[in-house]
Amino acid sequence: MKPLVVVVTAATLCALTAPAPPRARGAGHATPERPAAVSAVPRGRPPSGPCALRTATPHVSEGARTPRGFAPSSGTVRAVTFFIDFPDAPARISPRRRYAEFFPAVADWYRASSYGRLDYRSTPVPHWIRMSRPYRSYGITRGTPFDPNRDDGYHAITREILDAVDDTVDFRRYDLINVLAAPNAGPPATQDVRSVTFAGATTGLNTDDGVPIRNVSFIWSRQTGDSPYRVLNHENAHSFGLPDLYYAGRGRAPRTPVGHWDPMDEDWGPSNDFLAWHKWKLGWLEPAQVHCFARPGRRTLTLTPTSIKGGVKLAVVPLSRTRALTLEARAPGRLDRAVCRPGVLATTVSADLPSGAGPVRALDATPGSAGCLTTDPNVTPALTDAPYRTGQRCRVADVTVDVLGHDRRGNWRVTITRRPGPASPA
Repeated sequence: MKPLVVVVTAATLCALTAPAPPRARGAGHATPERPAAVSAVPRGRPPSGPCALRTATPHVSEGARTPRGFAPSSGTVRAVTFFIDFPDAPARISPRRRYAEFFPAVADWYRASSYGRLDYRSTPVPHWIRMSRPYRSYGITRGTPFDPNRDDGYHAITREILDAVDDTVDFRRYDLINVLAAPNAGPPATQDVRSVTFAGATTGLNTDDGVPIRNVSFIWSRQTGDSPYRVLNHENAHSFGLPDLYYAGRGRAPRTPVGHWDPMDEDWGPSNDFLAWHKWKLGWLEPAQVHCFARPGRRTLTLTPTSIKGGVKLAVVPLSRTRALTLEARAPGRLDRAVCRPGVLATTVSADLPSGAGPVRALDATPGSAGCLTTDPNVTPALTDAPYRTGQRCRVADVTVDVLGHDRRGNWRVTITRRPGPASPA
């Protein structure tokens, strides 16, 4: 059976202007998930220094700095969540049951992955908003754009949502918009994945308060596996500025470039954590947790698994202004339940490759193997044993990485040797 891997489309648009600042005002029928008295979490620091790859596009990318227009990815982030159904696909469950498929799990997952640096607060508007036309009349397929010149698609759906809620919801209070469709609207996700995010630039719609609609995620059907809520983690991460890691479009590669090492590639099946590079980009790592090797020489360091808090999480060796080699330790943990071969995961990161073109690629320490997790159809098995272990060596351009071993706590020691050469960045 071919692995059932996620191919969620992110229709990400250009960032043009910064989002309007939030303003405290009642949100009508919206019911906050957490009381407003909870103290705010301070924003994290964006990557800086010679290992922070240049951002060359206003779209989502692996560039170190996320362009303006996207949602903040650390501190307190607020989302408003709506529910829609259709005359030919009326909801068969209550909005609260649909909401419970995602919350508080999404917020808890982000809190754990960010080591407490992202306080995700969702506010549901707990009633079904009935669309005016049958589902089929909106022409929703995988890859449907948000086209303000058409009277169907996501533009028409969002306009109807605004007509229903704009009088009672102050959109200035929120950084993200989530739309959860009735699960019976459209095909099952096992047949066609249609969940999508429109992030960065405005969509051509504004609220009555003058807030441009952007950073909005639409979730269709249900995914499989023991943590199906992670489709929303994936989609919201586009609004935070992360690209799709899988190959999209025609001529897709026979296997995914990162596999189950990051939910921006595979977010079906068992839980998985973000790559350390993404944690740095999102502002979840302190400067001391990232070691940059921009000059020739040899250095030895200890990497602490991403699944635990504290310690050095990421080693970066820039290969050019837009490309780098990254190293991190991965081990079984709360968000990494499927890790069957703990070790040092090596990846190449390319800020000049667009979303859906494989901007991150895992280097496989065991090429040609069947992998160590071969029983879950949602996971690409060949990459499950990709981490390097004691005595193994990884070479990329003028860089050599030797894995020396690990201690009882799962920390891994590596020696990085960088020779002078043309690949060294200026």
